[in-house]
Parts: sequence; structure tokens; C-alpha cells
Amino acid sequence: MARVNLNTVTIEPPILNSSCLWASDIEQLHNLYNCPYTGAVTTRTATLHGFKENEIHAVVFTTDRLSTLNSYGYSPHPLLLYLEWVHELLTNPPPTAPSQKPFILSVTASKADDLAQMVQDIQSFRANLRDRPSTRDLANLVAIELNTSCPNIPSAPPPSYYLPALRPHLDVLAAAARADPSLTIGLKLPPYPDVTRIREVVDCLAEYTIDEPEGLRSPFAFLTCTNTLGGSVLFAGEIDLASAPPSSGADPSPTAFAVPTALGGIGGERLHALALGTVLGFTRALGAHSSPAVRAIKVIGVGGVKDRESADRMRAAGASAVACATGLGREGVKVFEKIMLGV
Repeated sequence: MARVNLNTVTIEPPILNSSCLWASDIEQLHNLYNCPYTGAVTTRTATLHGFKENEIHAVVFTTDRLSTLNSYGYSPHPLLLYLEWVHELLTNPPPTAPSQKPFILSVTASKADDLAQMVQDIQSFRANLRDRPSTRDLANLVAIELNTSCPNIPSAPPPSYYLPALRPHLDVLAAAARADPSLTIGLKLPPYPDVTRIREVVDCLAEYTIDEPEGLRSPFAFLTCTNTLGGSVLFAGEIDLASAPPSSGADPSPTAFAVPTALGGIGGERLHALALGTVLGFTRALGAHSSPAVRAIKVIGVGGVKDRESADRMRAAGASAVACATGLGREGVKVFEKIMLGV
């Protein structure tokens, strides 16, 4: 299976987890890093100071356990804690780890100033890694993925659906990429059922193309498509009761909402067709663009990837790499062996 190069980051094999609940803490990151079938590890989305969780945040599986509905926001752990954990794994890898592999730091911020601080912290972290004696440049094992697409934040719709809200964040990332061409940056995007909206996003990203003596370069190396689909509902009669939140009671009514917020983000098998359509839409829009810098942006396909067949469908739709979350939550890291080898 071919490797995938995203600017200075190489993912080999091109299989990884997406930012999700099951990549929250050091133990989970350790297991993902130690898995021989992942070519990179994505952290759960961090904010500058951590996101407050409470009883309204939950995840449930459908009765067949192939799909999930979640009402979670971002990680309760702040970015600096993730940097500590990534530092530990990169500089003192587990003895059973197959090789050093890159980390994609999933981050988000409601304010551009907070994002600028997070990028500064990551760049300081990468500079520290670069100063360490090593046979390879450890800084090039760290990438940034801006989560622009969480559907579960009250009064804060995904900025990728409203480009004026997204642009201040893109300004921050583009400035960082201009200052340091080695910084690998991507965006996690929501599902798009409308190809017109996809072309608008691609045209927006094209505005940030950097003109250098060596040629044109996009600050954005990859797009992760897709996050969960918000505004979704499951009822208690549709879910695996073992995954029901404690607040729902021992025997909830089949017509009770499955998560405390009623609405949440659907993922897994029920998202797969729309995720494939979004991946196909973006790969076509990127490939048809007049700028070679835009055409060079790669897509990581997410949404219902659970085995070799679903991963092959993602690649047929144009994804250069595939990632999963629901499968990870259902099976643990062994899902990556199924995706790679079809076992």
C-alpha cells in the first residue's frame, strides 16, 4: 500500500484514526501509535484551555454497532497536555512500536487570536523537537488539522458552512505556512450534500495560494472529509442499550431520544454514502482547479470506513488516505488490521 506525502509529513501505510472520542488520552494515543497498521495518529480536537464536558455529552451505537450518534464537543484536555503526550511518544516511543510515525494535532478555536496562540505553541514545540539530536527531523512528524466542522457546539455552527466565519482562521494558518514552509496544515470539513458549496470552499482555499520563486504552494496540504453529520436523531429503540448514557435509565422508552441533547452528529455506516460523495466532490473540484497548488491538496476520507471494502470505496472516490472513528470505538485498534488486510 503506497505511502502518502502531505507536505513534509509521510503517512505509511495511509491509514489512521480521525479525531474522535477514542483518541482522547495518553493510553489511547499510545495504543494507536503502537498499532502496526496505522501510519499516523490524530489526536482528539483540543482547544487552548480545554472544553468543559458534562452530562449532556454522550455517544451511542446503533443496534448493529455500525453507526454512532454523539453529542460531544471538543476534548476536555488542553493543547499543552497533548503536546506533552506527543513529546513523550515521539522522543521515547514504546519499544514495541513499529516505527516513529507522525501525529496530526487536531485543534480548534472560536477566536482567531486563540488559534494564533495555539499555532505558536505548536511551532515552539516543533522547534524544540528539531533541536533534539535525532536521525530524523522530528518536527516533520507533527502536523496541524484545524477542526472547522464540529456540529455539537451551541450557537457556533461549523465555520466551514459559512466562509466569512472561516476566513479569520485561514488567515492565521496561511501566515504560519508562509513563515515556515515545513509546517503541514490540513482542515477537517463537514459533509457537503451540495457540490456548489464544495467548489466555494475550494475557491476560498485557492485565495491563500503562496507565490514563491520555486512556484505556487498552498498552505493547506490536506482536507479531512468528513466530520459527523449534525442535526441527526436516534431514538432509544434504535440503539445498543449497552452504549446508552446512564442518565437514560435502565429501560428507556423506545421513543426516548438516544442522547440527552436529542440532536447530535451521526457517524459510521449511516454517514458512509454522504462521506463518499463529499470526498468525490472535493477530489473532483481540487483536480479541476486551474492552480497546480490547489490540485496538489490531498483528501483523507472518513465516514463509515470499517473494513477493506469500505476503504477501497473511499480510495475509488479519490481519497489518498483513509481514517475511521466509529470502527475504532467499536473494535479498538484491531479495526485497522481489517482495513489494511481485509481480515
